[in-house]
Amino acid sequence: VQLQASGGGSVQAGGSLKLSCAASRIILSEFSSSRMGWYRQAPGKQRELVAELTSGGSTNYEDSVKGRFTISKYNARKMVYLQMNRLQPEDTAVYYCNVETSTRDYWGQGTLVTVSS
Repeated sequence: VQLQASGGGSVQAGGSLKLSCAASRIILSEFSSSRMGWYRQAPGKQRELVAELTSGGSTNYEDSVKGRFTISKYNARKMVYLQMNRLQPEDTAVYYCNVETSTRDYWGQGTLVTVSS
């Protein structure tokens, strides 16, 4: 499985970005039944879970992004998204997509999000 993340960039506080993660080398049924996640790692900090979409369709968010970020997926295109609204400087980090199949975890290469005040 390969994951290609994109959509990062530089925005001012209050702005929006939409991250995308394209999965390849995975069959549709496995993609559809996998858990999806977006993580981030800020400089000097540990990687943290930002949002997850379980195989059952439930979503969970880190407290600081609740109401601002939305995780979604488009199974037919094997895509995972993270819509980020009302971005704040503390959201600055490298964002990674994650796909957890029944057998292992897969990670994208990361995309940098920089939010200026």
